[in-house]
Amino acid sequence: MGSIALIDLIRLLLIFVLVYLAYIDLRTFRLPDLITLPLIFIGLCFNSFSNLQFVGPQESILGALLGYLFLWLLNRIYRYLRQQDGVGMGDAKLLAGLGAWLGWHALPGILFIASALGIIGGMLWLRLHKQKHGSPFPFGPFLIFAGIMELLWPQLLQHLLLSNPT
Repeated sequence: MGSIALIDLIRLLLIFVLVYLAYIDLRTFRLPDLITLPLIFIGLCFNSFSNLQFVGPQESILGALLGYLFLWLLNRIYRYLRQQDGVGMGDAKLLAGLGAWLGWHALPGILFIASALGIIGGMLWLRLHKQKHGSPFPFGPFLIFAGIMELLWPQLLQHLLLSNPT
């Protein structure tokens, strides 16, 4: 099997895991450690010890750390202001996993796309489930959709926003 075919197979397996996580989150409002922690570990190992890596080991490690710490810090600030959690730590582990696979440079685009879609999707979710503002909704599927976009079309958002129309 050629290296291009192997990379495509790895991408496909990663997408299957991510879609399964989205399904779980939509049904249970949980992202289980049984899947998110190996996602982080395998992403770090793949980018550190494989010749087929998506990013270098330093980018992978930094991506995992920044992905987790950003949502952890955001939740801490929200908890301080509102005395309740705003983001689940499963979402933080999921973003750490995406950072481990795709590197730290992918995180701003993932967060931007997931947040924009999450605003729209969250309003629809609350309306469809007849819940009021402030009710929780699963954010993982939005992170996953944005992560899959970044996996398949790296830095698409930067190219669209920063391209010079001529």
